[in-house]
Amino acid sequence: MTKIDTTYLERSISTLEKAFGLLQKANPEEIDYDMYRSACVKEFEIILEQCGKLLRKTLKPYYHSAKAVDQLYFKEVFKQCVLRSIISLELCENFLEYRDNRNSTAHDYGVNFAEETLVLLPNFITDATLIAEAIKKTRE
Repeated sequence: MTKIDTTYLERSISTLEKAFGLLQKANPEEIDYDMYRSACVKEFEIILEQCGKLLRKTLKPYYHSAKAVDQLYFKEVFKQCVLRSIISLELCENFLEYRDNRNSTAHDYGVNFAEETLVLLPNFITDATLIAEAIKKTRE
């Protein structure tokens, strides 16, 4: 099995944890709060995409061709990972909700978009860490 590098994903998770911690300490009336909020939202998006891409790579040995896996939609990648016991059903459902949040707020660049995403972050950080661990286990 090809080794899948999770370094960038893990670094992004650490970045999100740090930005979220700083956000919680920042005064919402100050510019620092806006900067940390923006960093959190961007890292959320990056991590979400990285999880999908790395799980897609994880699925490739289970398919007759890489092209077949590449044609799977984002949500289908997660569902296929559940079928192959790479991730749990609960983790899959959580990521489908994160994706729905991302899709429904993708064109809303106001405060509401950011605040809706911030509510998800504590669980998202935990779940993204579980995805990274699941990917690493497939390499063992």
